[in-house]
Amino acid sequence: QVQLVESGGGLVQAGDSLRLSCAASAGSLSSFGMGWFRQAPGKDREFVAAISTTGTTTYYGASVKGRFTISRDNAKNTVSLQMNSLKPEDTAVYYCAASVTTLGIQLSSRTRYPYWGQGTQVTVSS
Repeated sequence: QVQLVESGGGLVQAGDSLRLSCAASAGSLSSFGMGWFRQAPGKDREFVAAISTTGTTTYYGASVKGRFTISRDNAKNTVSLQMNSLKPEDTAVYYCAASVTTLGIQLSSRTRYPYWGQGTQVTVSS
């Protein structure tokens, strides 16, 4: 079991950068594949990025590829999402999630994640 807490959300302008962090308040993240998802009002929860247990393999959603970077520090028990060149359409609640799947494109599916954080709001103004 693992408990996740996101931080780093806020209100920024288009073109700005923001860094989200996800920490484990209980449990270790090192054996979990980790992902970030987001959900805008009235829309389904969307895959943003995922990372394997070792951090050597990453996956990105098409809308963020080239702008966002996921990373992890197993020693610090944290996962981060660096978001650059933010756009108004990036506005959403961002969720960190942990999966028992350690590697593979299956990490892009929210059904693979039994553990979720409470979410952090990111708002990008134009």
